[in-house]
Amino acid sequence: MKSKRETLVILTPGFPKNEADSTCIPALQVFVKGLKEVCPGLDVIVLTFQYPFQKGEYKWHGIKVISIGGKSKGGLFHVVTWIKAWAALRKLNRTRHLIGLLSFWLGECAFVGSYFAKYFRLYHYCWLVGQDVKSGNKYFNWVKPKGDSLIAMSDFLATQFKTNYKVSPLYVIPFGVDTSLFGAGSLHRDIDILGAGSLIPLKQYELFVETISFLKGFFPGIKAVLCGNGPEIERLQAMAASLHLGNNLTFTGELTHQEVLALMQRSKIFLHPSMYEGFSTVLSESLYAGAHVVSFCKPMEKQFRNHYVVKTNAEMNEQVLTILRAKKLDHRPVLLYPVEQIAKNVISLFV
Repeated sequence: MKSKRETLVILTPGFPKNEADSTCIPALQVFVKGLKEVCPGLDVIVLTFQYPFQKGEYKWHGIKVISIGGKSKGGLFHVVTWIKAWAALRKLNRTRHLIGLLSFWLGECAFVGSYFAKYFRLYHYCWLVGQDVKSGNKYFNWVKPKGDSLIAMSDFLATQFKTNYKVSPLYVIPFGVDTSLFGAGSLHRDIDILGAGSLIPLKQYELFVETISFLKGFFPGIKAVLCGNGPEIERLQAMAASLHLGNNLTFTGELTHQEVLALMQRSKIFLHPSMYEGFSTVLSESLYAGAHVVSFCKPMEKQFRNHYVVKTNAEMNEQVLTILRAKKLDHRPVLLYPVEQIAKNVISLFV
């Protein structure tokens, strides 16, 4: 009889619809590819609940992806999606040797994954990645996770989760950086300030625009670039126009992951004004790209070279001004967490 293949199933709300879809959760893409490279003898299967919107199975860089096609519909459609996900897991459990399930954030994936794992006596871990640790998450009471089943993406998230739910995640594992995605880099850093992310209220990119306006008073020719798209883009563009930043601030719209990394390697400073972050991968990527990073969020207790944490808008402005005034900046790469090591840390929980 042919032996069943050892398989790890990753449960996620969304996953790229094809290999060209680089903007769908880039950090997850990097992790999945890293996991496959570190464990070539292990089958990795991704079960995605909501996106892509089409139901079906396909290959992504040689990795099997099962799409439920939930289309982010609410109400009873959620229940239908969960039933379909359970059925897909049952089929995999019959045909494969499942070593466990890994769910991304404490939401519907963890809800289905935790109960399936309990019923069939499998390992299950939930990776806490951001806003899911805030108080009021209904899935906490539905899942009732214990600390030894939780992975926090940062020290900050682990502390927040313990404060809000009186449960301490046993593991802290951030997302990793794939160094192979970076080119040789530019000898001349022609972008003074770079920002990148979803243009939503949580990210506070109006502060980014205000900082560029502030800096223009000291550097009239300052060059800044803001990458991304979202519901705030028109308001931010109007704000930039009212502050006469037409020659200083460029809005690129949505770019591929590779294009954003290339811009990081051309930038002196990566400015991240988000009010709340678990451990945004753009921080790690920017540091590896050689940029100095200024943010409100301090994800880990450890302090990293070239990362400056500020508390107020005024502090952010002054810190960026201080960096730009420096006669010589250190743009050597700072590698925090290589994806290969992160993949090994995660897979060690299952074996």
